[in-house]
Formats: sequence, C-alpha cells, structure tokens
Amino acid sequence: MSAYLSTGDDDPLSLRPPIFETHDERTARLAIEGRAKAVSDGIDEELEKARALERKGPKAIKILLLGQSESGKSTTLKNFQLMYDPKSFRAERASWRVVIQLNVVQSMRSILDAMTLAQKHEYPAHPSPQRKKGSWHLTPELLAIKERLLPLVDIEKTLIRRLTTAGSGEVEATHREAGPDHLKPGLKEIAINSAIPWKNAFNRLIKAEERTSFDSAEGIDWDDPEDPSAVLNSCSQDMIQLWNNPSIRQLLVKQNARMEDHSGFFLDSLDRVTAARYIPTDDDILRARLKTLGVSEHRFKISTSGSVRDWKVYDVGGHRSQVAAWAPFFDDMDAIIFLAPISCFDQVLEEDHRVNRLEDTFKLWTMIVSNQHLKNTNLILFLNKIDILRSKLASGIKLKDYVVSYGDRPNDVDSTTAYLKRKFGGILQEKSPSPRIFYCHLTTVIDTKSTKYILSNLKDTLMRQNLMKTNLIA
Repeated sequence: MSAYLSTGDDDPLSLRPPIFETHDERTARLAIEGRAKAVSDGIDEELEKARALERKGPKAIKILLLGQSESGKSTTLKNFQLMYDPKSFRAERASWRVVIQLNVVQSMRSILDAMTLAQKHEYPAHPSPQRKKGSWHLTPELLAIKERLLPLVDIEKTLIRRLTTAGSGEVEATHREAGPDHLKPGLKEIAINSAIPWKNAFNRLIKAEERTSFDSAEGIDWDDPEDPSAVLNSCSQDMIQLWNNPSIRQLLVKQNARMEDHSGFFLDSLDRVTAARYIPTDDDILRARLKTLGVSEHRFKISTSGSVRDWKVYDVGGHRSQVAAWAPFFDDMDAIIFLAPISCFDQVLEEDHRVNRLEDTFKLWTMIVSNQHLKNTNLILFLNKIDILRSKLASGIKLKDYVVSYGDRPNDVDSTTAYLKRKFGGILQEKSPSPRIFYCHLTTVIDTKSTKYILSNLKDTLMRQNLMKTNLIA
C-alpha cells in the first residue's frame, strides 16, 4: 500500500490515500497515522512546556567554548560535565572506552607507518648514488613485532565503522589516502558530526536496569562480538615493547613525531588500557580524543549561594573556518572561553601545513575580540597545555626559533607564559570595540583539580554578574 502526492491541494506535498485502498488498509493506515500524530503532539507539548518554563524562570547562563582543533574545548566541556553532571559523565564509560581503544590503535598505526617510511628509505626501489648506506636500520626483531601487530589494521577499521554510523562521520577523515602521504606518521582522524548522538550507538552496551553507579564492569557488555579487547590484549606486550624501544623512540624524533604531545595519548598506559576487562577512569575519559564537527549544546543545573541556575555550554567543533563563521550567532553569550594551546608554538595546522598553530591562534583571538557582535561578551582566555609546554622547553625546543619577537628572553615556563599573556592582552586592549577586563588563566585542562578550581571561580563570577544585570544584587 502506498500513498501518492495530491495535485489538487494547496499544499503541493500533501499526501492522498491510494485510490484502491481497501477498508482494512484504510483502518490500518488511520491507526498508524493516529499513533504518529499522538507522538508528534506529545513532543510538541513537551517542547512548549520547556519553552514556557524558560520564559518564566531566570535566563540561562550561556557559555561558548572556542579555539582550534585540539585546543582543549572538548576536555573543558567534559570537566563541566564531571563537576555538574557526574552521573551522566560516568554513564558514558562504554562509549568512551571505544574511543580510547581507537586512540590506542591509531597511535600504534602511526608508529608502524613511521617504520614503513624508514624501510622505504633504507631499501629504496631506485637507490640514489648519494644516499648514505645504513641511514636507518630496523632490526629483525622490530620487523617481526611489526608483522605481529598487523591485526590492528582491521581493528582500526572496525572501531571507525562503529563510531561513524550513517551520516555521523566525516568520510575523508576515516580512510588513509593512497600514495606516499599515507606513510607519514600522524593520521587523519575521524570527525563526528555533533548533531548526531553518536553515543547512542553504544547504549546497548549499558544494561537496561537502572544503576546508581557506572563505575563497575556492570555497565559494559563483555560478550559484545565486536569488542576488540581480546585482540588488543593479545597484542599488548608487542605494543609495549615497540613503544619502549629506544630505536623506535629515536625514529619518531627523527621524523618529528612527538606523539605524547597530542590528545588521546595512552601509550604510557598500554598495560592498563589493553587489559581484557579495561574500564576507563574519569582521567582516561578526559584524555580521550574524538574530533567533532558543528555546534553542540550541553545543559547543566548549577547552584551557588543557594541559587540554582540553568547553564548552557556550547562547543564549536571542526575546522578553524567554522569557528569564525559561527561566532556572530552567539552574541547573547554571557562569556566565551577561548582556549589557546600555547604548547603548539612549534607545530603547523593539520588543515594547512603552511600555517603555524600559535600564529593561527593569535589570528583567531584577534577575530573574536574585534567582532562587533561580541563586544559586550566576557572573554576568558585559557592559555592551555602548560604541562606540554614545560616538557618541550625542558627538552631544548626554543620559543624564539618560532616566535622571532620573543628575542633572547629565558626559555623557561614563567618567562614564555608571561610574554604570551602580555601578547594576548595587548591584542585585546588594541582590538576590542569596547573596554574589557582581561581574564586569563594558565591551564592544563586534563588536570581536574586545577580546572575545577578555575571553573568554580568562573561560575561564581558569572553568576554574580548575571544577578547584577537583573538588579537582584547591588
């Protein structure tokens, strides 16, 4: 039985029942339509109730998270969730477990690709007379480990397929390109459309009965036939041996692949995260890396001084062009948290290898502070990834080699962060359409203790400002 478009109605897309519809077919159709209408009316009623409550109650406090890809936006959002909606945060362990498994597999694939590149240079198809023999050598033992880890290729494909359900993933980022580029360490990561509730794909992993806590193994279906835990566990010792091998570490340095500087790094915890009954900790979930596209909204009920307010936190994910494009649509925000990953001063953008990441962060900050639509919005700057900055500077990487204006100042954390703070503050003072207070914090958003302190102070500040706007306090 099928309906067809009516040509006589005012609505050109209105449907008419089939001409030869029987009485039983009509009864069945009307019953289906009645149920569908009841569901639709119920949804409309609930939406109207929610809108009415919003109109009657105090205005929600709105926060927008902005920054480059891998700046720490999603981790900051997860900190909000951990602080103000911990039950929901922990109910997602099964979903983040899959993401962490993919993070591990793709980190290992980067090492395997680095080895493949080294092999091509060691045994080229057409050796150059000028090439030095023995420029790099992989031992038979390392090559045997590489061979034994080949099952990770299929595991990666399975995990990507599970995460990128129909319409939710960026196809370009889920496949390795053919040709020489695919041998370079550092993979194109998958990107999930934030409009698609990707975590719903793993709801079946959560037991149906109501739980008061998801901190135990009860929240995960260990009998899931697509769970790669068995393969990862069997490969665990080979992965640990490969990652800890001095020659492999030297090879990664030679190819400028500082994997420990990136989000989703779990190679120092392989023994734990590849265990057969691995359950992600809160810290693991904060460190897990999954790129998102588009804008996502998250709601929290936050109390302070006996008052409970609705908070809406928006995360703008995706490429740098998307961030600037979305900004004008958020002119009613109470605050924008801008995350600047200052440890990336020696890196280039994944989207454009000609552009330095720190330089791009300065440009994005300038665009935001000078935007007329946002002139009345509080701007809070997080100079993020201080831990990685400290590690890089200690290893001998010099800021002045990438930021010429830094000159001969000391190459330590205190001096570099003070310089960068002044530079960001100077841009705000020079480019802002109206005077603004410069709120700036040095952060490591995977450090829950320090981030909780900063977000608590931010909460109190914004709540007070919001009450002053509504004349509830002097």
